[in-house]
Parts: sequence; C-alpha cells; structure tokens
Amino acid sequence: MDTESRGLQQGSSSCWSTSAAACGSSQQKRQRCEGSSSDQVGSSTSGSVQMSEPELPDTDYVENEEEDYYMDDDDDDCDDDNDDESEYEFDEADFNQQLADKFDDLDLPPGVEATVPWLQKIAAPDEQDSSELTEDEITKKYKAFAQFYTVENFSDHHYADKSVGKPSREWAKRIQHEWKLLEKDLPGSIFVRVAEDRMDLLRAAIIGPKGTPYHDGLFFFDAHFTSSYPSQPPLVYYHSGGLRLNPNLYNCGKVCLSLLGTWSGSGCEKWNPAQSTMLQVLVSIQALILNEKPYFNEPGYAGSANTPSGQQQSIEYNKTTFLHSCRTMLYSLRRPPQYFGDLVAGHFRERGRTILAACKHYLEGNMVGSVVPEEEEGEHDSTRASSSSSSSSAPKQEASSPLVRRTQFCDGLKTLFEDLLMEFNVKGADTRKFIEEKLKKNLPAA
Repeated sequence: MDTESRGLQQGSSSCWSTSAAACGSSQQKRQRCEGSSSDQVGSSTSGSVQMSEPELPDTDYVENEEEDYYMDDDDDDCDDDNDDESEYEFDEADFNQQLADKFDDLDLPPGVEATVPWLQKIAAPDEQDSSELTEDEITKKYKAFAQFYTVENFSDHHYADKSVGKPSREWAKRIQHEWKLLEKDLPGSIFVRVAEDRMDLLRAAIIGPKGTPYHDGLFFFDAHFTSSYPSQPPLVYYHSGGLRLNPNLYNCGKVCLSLLGTWSGSGCEKWNPAQSTMLQVLVSIQALILNEKPYFNEPGYAGSANTPSGQQQSIEYNKTTFLHSCRTMLYSLRRPPQYFGDLVAGHFRERGRTILAACKHYLEGNMVGSVVPEEEEGEHDSTRASSSSSSSSAPKQEASSPLVRRTQFCDGLKTLFEDLLMEFNVKGADTRKFIEEKLKKNLPAA
C-alpha cells in the first residue's frame, strides 16, 4: 500500500482527519476540541473524552527550565575576529580538558563520567580505539533499528495500567490486521513497537517533517486499543515533556484529532470502524498536525491565514515551536522511551550537525524551517535525511519582528544550542565545526 498516496495534506487550517484522505476529500474544516485543557499530566483518556476548545499558548518565549549542568558560554553575542584563521589549530585534548574543568565541582551520577569524553583522562591508544568502536556501535544499532517490531511488554507505557480484560477473537484478529498494515506500509519517518503480551498497547516515534518548525525532531506517542476497538478509535497519548508545541498537542498529552473523536468532524473525517486504521492515525498526526504553519490549526486563527498580521503571528509561533522542539530533543535524549534508545541515539548522532546548523541559520534572522545553505549544497548526506531535512524548497528571509521578541528568541536558542551541542557531542555527532567556532570565540585577543 502506498502510504504517501493516501491524500494526506499538510494544512494551514485547523486540524484535519486522515479518514478524509481515505475518502479523497480536500475539504478543510475548522474543528473544536472535545476535551478539557485542564487535564492533568499523565491522566488516562478515553474514546469519549470531552474537552473544551484548546487555547493557543502564549507566544512569549518561555525560559528554558532544563537542568543547567552544561557548560556556560560568557561570550554569547560577538565573534572575536582578531585571530588569524590560518594560524588557528583545533586541539581536541585541550578542549576536552576545558570541558572537564567545568564539571569538576558537579555531583554527577555514578557512571556518567565514563560516557562523557571530556570527563575522561587522555586515553591510551587501545582505549581510544574502544571509544571509536562504541560510536560505531551506535550507528550499527541505529541502522538495524526496524521500523516495526514486536517486543515482550512495556513497563513505562502511559496506558500500561489499563486492561482490556479477556479480548474476543474478533478483537485479536483486528489488532493483528493493524500490525500487518503497519509492518507493510509505514513511511520511512515513523517507527512503531507493539507488545506481544499486551496486544492493546502500541508506541510510535514520528520524525518531524522537513520545512516545518518540527524538522528533525522525534515525537513519541502511546496508543491503547480498548476492548471496544474498532467500534471506537484508539486512545492516543503524546509524550510532551510538559511542553505545548502545537494547538492540537496538549502539554498534558492529549491529542486533538477528529479521527480520534477528540476533535469535531463530520462524514469521512470521523473514525470509520470498517475503514479507519492506526496507520491512518499516525500518518495524520505527522502530516496534518506537525505541519508548516501550526498556528492556523487553531480554529480561531484559521481565518487570518491570508492576512499580514496572521502571517506575522504564524512566524512568531513557529519560533516558539522550534524552541519547544529543541527542548523536546533534550528531553528525549535524557529520557528515551523504552525500546527507542537506539533510535534516539542514532538519529541525533546522524542529524545533530544539521540541527545545529539550522539553529545558527535561524539566529542569523532566517525564517524557521527555511533552507540551510549547508544542506542545500549537499554537504551532509545521510541514509534517512530525505524524510527529516530541515530545509524547505527555497530560502526565506524572516519578516520584521518586534525587537523584544527577536531578542528573547535568540537568547533562548543560544542556550539551547549549547545544550544540544553537548548532548550531540556525547552521541558522537559531527560537531567539530561548531566546537572549533566556540573555541575560537573564547580565545583571548592577540
């Protein structure tokens, strides 16, 4: 089955349903969320959850609340141009020693030092070879990471405490049919794990689409097939890390989508027990929720899509969204969901350089989601880059933005850049260019 031909479209309007794609419908509808935005984090949901219309989060930039145990950079704004580039030579040992000095006073958990290069003593040749083998092991596991795979059980699944009791034979046959569809037709940017001992549980990782503020990110969802499935749609929970990065993805984990019955819809937008599938749900989330202009997913703002003020608000919203996407990357790197650790490590090892280059590109005033010149020149190819590139089709320059918001965005992104640089370096990503730039900036003037 060709998943890409399901007619799923990214829209700048409110949230759509994948079942509309199955009907070949191009109709766009504004929809209201049937649920409460006051749901508590980690609370269970049901197929008939009632919710109020989602409130769009304030686009004021939220300060990064992540643990501040990374290296500080006192020189955030200016490059030191007094040094002659031709005379500069990168000294990796010196760099690692500088980083180690910054960690001397920190109380790190046992074993962390062994995994962080700059906390280790200079290794003997044999030990260095072992480190390189470890990095190669990350890549090896990443390349071997199957898109669909059956595990024994989930211990950290959001719906682990829910039970379907003794399922009927028809229910089990339908779930096995869903598995076969997923195994056969998953697009290259979605990964799924199901449980042999708990057929009602499923976990999926979705890579953010190119040309969107979600590019290169990893977004995790837990699904539960109730005993009434497929008469009722599955329950789906988003691992938000407490962040609201889309009008349809609540910080409490609620996913608003007409296909799931958590967003109003009619006709073929709704769940159809005979035709709708879990595969449609996943592709719908990727294509219709994680889109280029998520600001207009909110019904109240969809009408301003073609106005200058609406476009400016969308640009500002994308900035906030990208900051939250970067924080989600850190959240996933530090606490990868069960059975997805190899995917997280390998994905960010492979895409780390591209993400950092995009951060630099946006700090220069370019629009979030626009072409990064380094990628356009094809300097960093990868086996899965086609599905997660940060580039859209053409360069864009950011429209004028209020100075205060521009400053807040840059300050927030600079901090996240430093955190991401550290995490990506641990995973063995190609960060040499950015480390050299950082060392040069910190060198005293001649």
